[in-house]
Amino acid sequence: MKIVSIVGARPQFIKAAVVSHHIKTSSITEVIIHTGQHFDENMSDIFFEQMEIPRPNYTLNINGLSHGAMTGRMMEEIEGIIMIEKPNYLLVYGDTNSTLAGALAAKKLNIKVIHIEAGLRSFNMEMPEEINRILTDRISNVLFCPTDTAVNNLKREGFDNFDCEVLQVGDVMEDAANLFLKQAELESRIIDQLDLSKNKFILCTLHRAENTDNEERLKKIANILNELSKSYKIILPIHPRTKAKLIEFNITLEVNIIEPVGYFDMIMLLQNCSIVITDSGGLQKEAYFFNKFCVTLRDQTEWVELIENEFNLIVGVNYEKALAAVKHFHSTVFDRHIELYGEGKAVQKILSYLES
Repeated sequence: MKIVSIVGARPQFIKAAVVSHHIKTSSITEVIIHTGQHFDENMSDIFFEQMEIPRPNYTLNINGLSHGAMTGRMMEEIEGIIMIEKPNYLLVYGDTNSTLAGALAAKKLNIKVIHIEAGLRSFNMEMPEEINRILTDRISNVLFCPTDTAVNNLKREGFDNFDCEVLQVGDVMEDAANLFLKQAELESRIIDQLDLSKNKFILCTLHRAENTDNEERLKKIANILNELSKSYKIILPIHPRTKAKLIEFNITLEVNIIEPVGYFDMIMLLQNCSIVITDSGGLQKEAYFFNKFCVTLRDQTEWVELIENEFNLIVGVNYEKALAAVKHFHSTVFDRHIELYGEGKAVQKILSYLES
């Protein structure tokens, strides 16, 4: 069996790392296409080096374009590669432009599509990611869902009546966290380099277009973080888009801004922080994997089970809610009373299905 896998952005590198790690010992041949959607070295090449992801067979270097132009260019290039490789399946992860482009290119060539992390919904159609995930799910043949909620989302949309298979396997991100933790402890030096003490800082990330590209929202987030920085040390690995928008809107962040970090450094920051503040989907889960509460700077989340079990609080850009949430979590003991994402057995289940 031959599978063509599409990657292009940080979360996909991490998921691909653990899936490709197990594919190497299977009967499956994998061809990797890197679209180049993330082109900053710290957000791309370092992941391949650190996690020993097989080097991409094809690198497209498609980035810095509008959504339509980027997706179209990717489709064109991926289509040509599919015609050369003639795979049994094309595998996509998550909800990026790379995900949708790969799925569309494969489906139009009658190649079966596998979607890992299927069924997620924020119910916010203004998010490009929401559009990508809905369309990708609809044309996928095999949908590997991380949670029961994701499965139920697909059922409500009528997927029981479609020619596809929907399977709840757990979340491959938990597999990755388990696989790479010991390596991160050995190789990362970031805690010493930044002179950080365990549980004495907040880890913050900020990159969603709905926040960074909206001047009013970004100013409100800056006000929240600047106020919190009076009482807490905040470490913020800066996303290139965020950095550019802060300059464009002349917004000052009075936090400890550092350059983007690799996955091992992020693991150590997660393991040693007190809580997480983010607008990232992936980091909300990763906080849970490392027994940290999360305050989410969005108006909704795909990971509703984190909200339902009070591991995560949605605050949007509300100043009072955000400050109250941080204060609450700093005085609350994290009790991981429930396993939400499959206990690190997702990839095992995925490969068992593909090899059966």
